[in-house]
Amino acid sequence: MKIADRIHIVGSGRQGFGLTDAYDCHVYLIDGGGEYALIDAGGGRDLPGVIAQIEADGLDPAAVRQVLLTHAHADHAAGAAGLRARLGLRVLASAEVAGWVSAGDAAAASLDAARRAGVYPEDFAYPPCPADGTLADGDVVPVGDLRIEVVATPGHAAGHLAFALRPAAAPQARPGIFTGDAFFHGGRILLQHTWDCSLQDSIRSVERLAALDPEGLYPGHLTFSVRGARRQLELALAHIARLAPPPQLH
Repeated sequence: MKIADRIHIVGSGRQGFGLTDAYDCHVYLIDGGGEYALIDAGGGRDLPGVIAQIEADGLDPAAVRQVLLTHAHADHAAGAAGLRARLGLRVLASAEVAGWVSAGDAAAASLDAARRAGVYPEDFAYPPCPADGTLADGDVVPVGDLRIEVVATPGHAAGHLAFALRPAAAPQARPGIFTGDAFFHGGRILLQHTWDCSLQDSIRSVERLAALDPEGLYPGHLTFSVRGARRQLELALAHIARLAPPPQLH
């Protein structure tokens, strides 16, 4: 489903558009002009559905070169192993997340806790997936004639990254930002009772995202904004200025 110039959603579950498995986050495809990258991998329970969505948009799955993971939670990263096996793409993540994904570490990814809380079914798998590279704050990943800039955004989870998309020929253009679970439409954040969640880190990450002065906002779930992302961040900044946390996603 094409949602903006060069941007498609090819996976999305019950907290989105119901395109693929219910436990999938938004899986975005970046079209660099014959070379593609995915932002997040979904939960891995409907890989044929993700591939079918790519094909339905008239795109060749074989041209997907890499998947960039925002964080290690299962709805965003458990699909990496299957996509790597099916498409031969490279899996890239922060150093922390790369280690957990490579080991299939369900405890580090808080999947064990989420299963106990009933968020995921008991049979939800987190298969090991070798990471092909690590990403750090300030790195740039070229995708055809586009560039994806890496922005460290911990808070919702350790090792969380966001990605800022700009044309390679216009690196000062206002970006579209892919925020994973660090920030959502409506000025909201998502805090959970997990080992690596931090309110203070979340607030600092919101401030970092706002400093990018983005145009588009593409979070891991629910509504996205093709324009007006700055307004969404200002809603959160207004709470922060009053020494209050931004509203919580429910």
